[in-house]
Amino acid sequence: MRALNDGTTLPDIGFGTYPLRGDEGTAAVLDALAIGYRLIDTAVNYRNEDAVGRAIAQTDVPRSEIVVTTKLPGRDHGYDETLRSFERSAAALGLDVIDLYLIHWPNPSIGKYVDAYRAMVRLREEGRVRTVGVSNFTQEHLARVADATGVMPAVNQVEMHPFFPQVELRAFHAAHGIVTEAWSPLGKAAPVKQAAPVVAAARAHGVTPAQVVLRWHLQLGSVPIPKSADPGRRRENLDVFGFELTDDEVAAITALGRPDGRLFGGDPNVHEEM
Repeated sequence: MRALNDGTTLPDIGFGTYPLRGDEGTAAVLDALAIGYRLIDTAVNYRNEDAVGRAIAQTDVPRSEIVVTTKLPGRDHGYDETLRSFERSAAALGLDVIDLYLIHWPNPSIGKYVDAYRAMVRLREEGRVRTVGVSNFTQEHLARVADATGVMPAVNQVEMHPFFPQVELRAFHAAHGIVTEAWSPLGKAAPVKQAAPVVAAARAHGVTPAQVVLRWHLQLGSVPIPKSADPGRRRENLDVFGFELTDDEVAAITALGRPDGRLFGGDPNVHEEM
């Protein structure tokens, strides 16, 4: 478990749910919980909060053991808009309390993410949200919300994988008590798992390349959130605690980083999602 700056904790690895929806999404989350995942990641824009909520209601895992994350969409930025959006998410999930509530993208040209964050801090003070955080924020965006509210986000969920290791941003996070969560931790279609340092480490430890990459995340202090519709892959992705990469292996994988390593043009200063 990772300690957060607000006194709560976060599991070391999570289960991403995009784009799993409907009965398939519910079944996948139920299986993920059954095999040991305790951090479940959804969002309004994934259109599957209802499917995740059904799984939370049906599972035998106690609610107190599950960390449910959802995300505020860009179209709901603003103070009152955020409060209303939260109520819709809580209803869709069937939950009175959301464990981790994130702003999905800062959308800086709209300029309302600070107001949205103020509303999220209010929800935390009221006990409707346990932890407030953000997603896809730069250092500047993080500083703005912290300066405006006095509350530093506990989590920043960002694109991170060996081709885009977020070295500078992770250093900022570490200096300010922010935990890095990684979306697309395996690099999706990018040939991360075929990279020579990853393949060599997999052979050395008798594990798969995907397990090497997820272990790399853990040893850097990142919380990866892999998604898989395949039950076998879900188990494989969770089975990363029985080996440890050497410092040289971690360094070699980090060195795969590229200036153009993003999976798409997801620069938070210009990319926006509503």
